[in-house]
Amino acid sequence: MERLDDIIRRGRPIQKGQLLFQQGQQVESVYAVRTGALKTYTIASNGEEQITGFHLASELIGLSGYAAGTYPLTAKALETTTVCEIPLPQLEQLADELPDLRRQLMTTMGTEIRHDQNMMLLLSKKNAEERVASFLLDISQRYQRRGFSATQFRLPMSRVDISNYLGLAVETISRVFTRFQKNGLIETQGKEVTLTDVDSLFDLAGLTRAKEECIHEE
Repeated sequence: MERLDDIIRRGRPIQKGQLLFQQGQQVESVYAVRTGALKTYTIASNGEEQITGFHLASELIGLSGYAAGTYPLTAKALETTTVCEIPLPQLEQLADELPDLRRQLMTTMGTEIRHDQNMMLLLSKKNAEERVASFLLDISQRYQRRGFSATQFRLPMSRVDISNYLGLAVETISRVFTRFQKNGLIETQGKEVTLTDVDSLFDLAGLTRAKEECIHEE
């Protein structure tokens, strides 16, 4: 950690709506999110934005461009965000010297691939309620793995962004959130969310808690 800390650059905060990097830009660094959150997206041939993911505190962003040498996505801050920049040449050299660091990077990239695969399955096989339940549980578990509450958290993204990510209409997202509240599954206040019936959310998402925990412990 001390040697990794030596190569990290701590930049100024990125304001809401500002870009961290753009699709097609040469990859020079990867980033660790310190505070705040970002979204990544591609621009379709019709010019529309397609959100591919959300990145929360303590998560890495930018590894997807490693092989091609250019970022395949654009990253934009959802709120005031601070990141640690890790220059790629120094990271590669350090990974050659520290097997544990290389192993951790491989694990992180594997997790990203698996998450993308699960997202493809989510969008192709599940209905609106199942998609929203799966989305909330995914965010919950990502917070939990980083030492935050798994049942009370803030969604930094807008309902419009959630609808884009899940492939649903904004109105559908709003109806599902309202239905979940009426059924006692969640409570919301602005962007603050409390999961009040986690077991039912797992059932609705078509998951078992034990299975999901095993997946994340691999």
